[in-house]
Amino acid sequence: MNSSTTTSGLAFDIQLSQARKTPQQRAEILENPGFGTVFTDHMVTIRYTEGTGWHDARLEPYAPLQLDPATAALHYAQEIFEGLKAYRHPDGSIACFRPDVNATRLNTSARRIAMPDLPEELFIGSIATLLEHDADWVPTTPGNSLYLRPFMIATDVGLGVNNPSRTYLFLVIASPAGSYFKGGVAPVTVWLSEDYTRAAPGGTGAAKFAGNYAASFAAQSQAVEKGCDQVVWLDAVEHRWVEEMGGMNLFFVFGSGPEARIMTPELTGTLLPGVTRDSLLKLAPELGVPASEGRLSTDQWREGAASGELTEVFACGTAAVITPVGHVKSEQGEFTIGDGTPGPVTMRLREELVGRQEGTRADSDGWIHRFA
Repeated sequence: MNSSTTTSGLAFDIQLSQARKTPQQRAEILENPGFGTVFTDHMVTIRYTEGTGWHDARLEPYAPLQLDPATAALHYAQEIFEGLKAYRHPDGSIACFRPDVNATRLNTSARRIAMPDLPEELFIGSIATLLEHDADWVPTTPGNSLYLRPFMIATDVGLGVNNPSRTYLFLVIASPAGSYFKGGVAPVTVWLSEDYTRAAPGGTGAAKFAGNYAASFAAQSQAVEKGCDQVVWLDAVEHRWVEEMGGMNLFFVFGSGPEARIMTPELTGTLLPGVTRDSLLKLAPELGVPASEGRLSTDQWREGAASGELTEVFACGTAAVITPVGHVKSEQGEFTIGDGTPGPVTMRLREELVGRQEGTRADSDGWIHRFA
């Protein structure tokens, strides 16, 4: 055991795996990585104790966790997570896209779920430590990446529910990733959910909280039963204002050519402030496409598509990047957006964003953090 560079006052103890994949085994996995099913050789763990703070930072072999059956996270869902990607750039370097924003959002989520803040430099240092030792897992194939999953769980043992946990475990694991959707950039069909609600005002909708995703499964299953790829969430009060799609933010394109503009549902505390969403609000105007936040009802969506005023719709998020929405279904019927194919604004934004992430286009906003 030895220690790596000290980060935020903590030295990472390095415990290298004795069962690392061989270069041949790794190459076979990277040829067709799927999404989130295969993991690298190591993981990062850091512990927190009330009164002591963060301690025992280490890189160790990827392995199952040993938890007491009465661990708080298993009963009361004190668990939050983040998602970001590491890319292999053309010069061979490894970089992530805006990891500082993920660090900030993790802490925003932590405060909402009554969990401790993790210093940004420790968040970044955890990723750097993992990438230093699992660098060979970062794919070289364009379009593929290494998906990073930082997360935090409550580890107090006991069934009392009066107070939040006093101890926590922060981890970072990594999984080589191909396209999130099997069709790549093929348009998806979505279901407008009127039976279920993702989040309500004053709730946890703005946090990347595990419970939000558990609450989405019934609606997602309903969407699949209706022949759709994803569910679209509506507001909890009137059930008519569009919020987000599954685990992704939505953007609507109005007009075409030089008159095209984009709009995304405004942040009301009930939907997730996506990193990709924020990036597109800044990136689109740089490309000459005005961008705004606002409100759009299901009726306005349907009528805009019918009149041709609304020309494209796409979803965005770390995992899927930008995915076109081609068709919409609901209890009131169904309709197609444009001609149902990926639109020019959607694809232009996607190409520019992916180009910056993968290092084939200039990083004029300083969003790229190089690790190796």
